[in-house]
Amino acid sequence: MGRGRQKAKHTKVARELKYFSPDTNYSALERELGSAGHSDYEDKWADYASSDDDEVGAEQGETRTA
Repeated sequence: MGRGRQKAKHTKVARELKYFSPDTNYSALERELGSAGHSDYEDKWADYASSDDDEVGAEQGETRTA
């Protein structure tokens, strides 16, 4: 008996989420996507990134030649 009521509630919530369409603030979205801070984010994390080849060679004790 309890499962039917629970399923009905979940169905109701799912239906509300499916058909819910909030108002979109396009100017705020444009500012966020077009912000100059995005390149700062890439530069910030570039120092921590390494090539997969460097990691494999270092683990196996190999030296790379150009």
